[in-house]
Amino acid sequence: MNGDDAPAAIRLTSSVTVTPNDLPNARRLTQALRAEQLGLYGFADDPDTTPEADFDPPGLFLIAHFGEDAVGCGGVRFLDEHTAEIKHMYVSSDARSHGIGGYLLEQLERHAVGRGATRIVLETGRRNTAALALYHRTGYLPRPSYVAGRDPRVNRAMAKPLGSTSP
Repeated sequence: MNGDDAPAAIRLTSSVTVTPNDLPNARRLTQALRAEQLGLYGFADDPDTTPEADFDPPGLFLIAHFGEDAVGCGGVRFLDEHTAEIKHMYVSSDARSHGIGGYLLEQLERHAVGRGATRIVLETGRRNTAALALYHRTGYLPRPSYVAGRDPRVNRAMAKPLGSTSP
Protein backbone atom coordinates (compact mmCIF):
# COMPACT_ATOMS: atom_id res chain seq x y z
CA MET A 1 0.00 0.00 0.00
CA ASN A 2 1.33 3.44 -0.80
CA GLY A 3 0.18 7.00 -1.03
CA ASP A 4 -1.02 6.67 -4.66
CA ASP A 5 -4.64 6.22 -3.50
CA ALA A 6 -4.33 8.96 -0.88
CA PRO A 7 -6.14 12.28 -0.99
CA ALA A 8 -4.18 14.90 -2.93
CA ALA A 9 -3.17 16.68 0.29
CA ILE A 10 -1.01 13.76 1.38
CA ARG A 11 -0.30 11.85 -1.83
CA LEU A 12 3.12 13.30 -2.61
CA THR A 13 4.66 13.14 0.83
CA SER A 14 3.17 10.16 2.60
CA SER A 15 2.89 6.40 2.50
CA VAL A 16 1.12 3.70 4.44
CA THR A 17 2.84 0.44 5.27
CA VAL A 18 1.67 -2.82 6.77
CA THR A 19 3.64 -3.61 9.92
CA PRO A 20 3.48 -5.75 13.05
CA ASN A 21 2.00 -3.72 15.90
CA ASP A 22 4.96 -4.42 18.18
CA LEU A 23 7.65 -2.60 16.16
CA PRO A 24 9.11 0.60 17.66
CA ASN A 25 7.13 3.07 15.49
CA ALA A 26 3.88 1.24 16.17
CA ARG A 27 4.57 1.12 19.91
CA ARG A 28 5.53 4.80 19.99
CA LEU A 29 2.32 5.82 18.20
CA THR A 30 0.02 3.59 20.26
CA GLN A 31 1.63 4.86 23.46
CA ALA A 32 1.11 8.45 22.25
CA LEU A 33 -2.56 7.55 21.76
CA ARG A 34 -2.64 6.21 25.31
CA ALA A 35 -1.02 9.40 26.64
CA GLU A 36 -3.73 11.50 24.96
CA GLN A 37 -6.42 9.27 26.45
CA LEU A 38 -4.84 9.57 29.89
CA GLY A 39 -4.91 13.35 29.51
CA LEU A 40 -8.57 13.35 28.48
CA TYR A 41 -9.96 10.75 30.88
CA GLY A 42 -7.38 10.05 33.58
CA PHE A 43 -7.20 6.38 32.53
CA ALA A 44 -6.66 4.36 29.36
CA ASP A 45 -6.19 0.81 28.20
CA ASP A 46 -2.54 -0.07 27.67
CA PRO A 47 -2.06 -0.90 23.97
CA ASP A 48 0.94 -3.04 24.88
CA THR A 49 -1.51 -5.57 26.35
CA THR A 50 -3.14 -6.09 22.94
CA PRO A 51 -1.91 -9.48 21.74
CA GLU A 52 0.23 -9.23 18.60
CA ALA A 53 -1.87 -12.01 17.06
CA ASP A 54 -4.97 -9.73 17.08
CA PHE A 55 -3.68 -8.12 13.89
CA ASP A 56 -2.45 -11.30 12.24
CA PRO A 57 -4.33 -12.22 9.05
CA PRO A 58 -7.12 -11.70 8.44
CA GLY A 59 -6.34 -8.61 10.56
CA LEU A 60 -3.91 -5.85 9.65
CA PHE A 61 -1.94 -3.03 11.30
CA LEU A 62 -0.89 0.06 9.33
CA ILE A 63 1.57 2.88 9.92
CA ALA A 64 1.21 6.18 8.06
CA HIS A 65 4.40 8.06 7.23
CA PHE A 66 4.62 11.75 6.42
CA GLY A 67 7.97 12.09 4.75
CA GLU A 68 10.28 9.91 6.86
CA ASP A 69 8.25 10.28 10.06
CA ALA A 70 5.74 7.71 11.31
CA VAL A 71 2.75 9.93 12.14
CA GLY A 72 -0.29 7.68 12.34
CA CYS A 73 -1.48 4.16 12.84
CA GLY A 74 -4.52 1.95 12.97
CA GLY A 75 -5.43 -1.68 12.95
CA VAL A 76 -8.31 -3.94 12.12
CA ARG A 77 -8.96 -7.28 13.74
CA PHE A 78 -11.81 -9.73 13.33
CA LEU A 79 -14.24 -10.39 16.17
CA ASP A 80 -16.02 -13.09 14.19
CA GLU A 81 -16.27 -14.23 10.58
CA HIS A 82 -18.18 -11.12 9.44
CA THR A 83 -17.40 -8.47 12.08
CA ALA A 84 -14.21 -6.45 12.01
CA GLU A 85 -13.07 -3.99 14.66
CA ILE A 86 -10.97 -0.85 14.21
CA LYS A 87 -8.31 -0.52 16.93
CA HIS A 88 -5.55 1.94 17.87
CA MET A 89 -6.46 4.66 15.35
CA TYR A 90 -4.17 7.59 15.96
CA VAL A 91 -2.59 10.51 14.08
CA SER A 92 0.02 12.63 15.85
CA SER A 93 -1.11 16.17 16.61
CA ASP A 94 1.38 17.79 14.21
CA ALA A 95 0.13 15.65 11.30
CA ARG A 96 -3.61 16.17 11.79
CA SER A 97 -5.84 17.96 9.29
CA HIS A 98 -4.08 16.38 6.30
CA GLY A 99 -6.55 13.53 5.69
CA ILE A 100 -4.27 10.86 7.16
CA GLY A 101 -6.84 9.52 9.64
CA GLY A 102 -9.50 9.24 6.96
CA TYR A 103 -7.09 7.54 4.61
CA LEU A 104 -6.03 5.02 7.27
CA LEU A 105 -9.68 4.31 8.08
CA GLU A 106 -10.52 3.82 4.42
CA GLN A 107 -7.65 1.37 3.93
CA LEU A 108 -8.64 -0.61 7.02
CA GLU A 109 -12.26 -0.79 5.85
CA ARG A 110 -11.19 -1.94 2.38
CA HIS A 111 -9.05 -4.63 3.93
CA ALA A 112 -11.96 -5.81 6.11
CA VAL A 113 -14.34 -5.96 3.14
CA GLY A 114 -11.76 -7.93 1.18
CA ARG A 115 -11.61 -10.47 4.01
CA GLY A 116 -15.39 -10.94 4.14
CA ALA A 117 -16.48 -8.44 6.80
CA THR A 118 -20.02 -7.15 6.42
CA ARG A 119 -19.91 -4.96 9.51
CA ILE A 120 -17.23 -2.95 11.26
CA VAL A 121 -17.26 -1.68 14.83
CA LEU A 122 -15.08 0.59 16.90
CA GLU A 123 -14.91 2.33 20.21
CA THR A 124 -13.71 5.85 20.99
CA GLY A 125 -14.06 8.28 23.84
CA ARG A 126 -16.88 10.81 24.03
CA ARG A 127 -14.37 13.67 24.46
CA ASN A 128 -12.47 12.75 21.32
CA THR A 129 -14.47 15.12 19.14
CA ALA A 130 -12.15 14.90 16.12
CA ALA A 131 -12.43 11.09 16.02
CA LEU A 132 -16.20 11.22 16.53
CA ALA A 133 -16.51 13.72 13.66
CA LEU A 134 -14.42 11.49 11.36
CA TYR A 135 -16.44 8.40 12.20
CA HIS A 136 -19.80 10.18 11.78
CA ARG A 137 -18.64 11.72 8.49
CA THR A 138 -17.68 8.27 7.16
CA GLY A 139 -20.96 6.56 8.04
CA TYR A 140 -20.48 5.16 11.53
CA LEU A 141 -23.52 5.22 13.79
CA PRO A 142 -23.78 4.88 17.57
CA ARG A 143 -24.47 1.40 18.92
CA PRO A 144 -24.55 -0.23 22.35
CA SER A 145 -21.15 -1.14 23.73
CA TYR A 146 -19.80 -4.49 22.63
CA VAL A 147 -17.05 -4.48 25.29
CA ALA A 148 -18.08 -5.60 28.76
CA GLY A 149 -17.66 -3.08 31.55
CA ARG A 150 -17.41 0.06 29.41
CA ASP A 151 -18.86 3.26 30.84
CA PRO A 152 -21.25 4.88 28.32
CA ARG A 153 -20.51 8.26 29.92
CA VAL A 154 -16.92 7.84 28.68
CA ASN A 155 -16.93 5.40 25.77
CA ARG A 156 -18.76 5.58 22.46
CA ALA A 157 -19.28 2.39 20.49
CA MET A 158 -20.03 2.81 16.80
CA ALA A 159 -20.75 0.52 13.85
CA LYS A 160 -20.99 0.68 10.10
CA PRO A 161 -22.32 -1.84 7.61
CA LEU A 162 -19.82 -2.81 4.94
CA GLY A 163 -20.58 -3.95 1.45
CA SER A 164 -20.74 -2.90 -2.15
CA THR A 165 -21.25 0.79 -1.31
CA SER A 166 -18.38 0.87 1.21
CA PRO A 167 -14.74 1.45 0.32
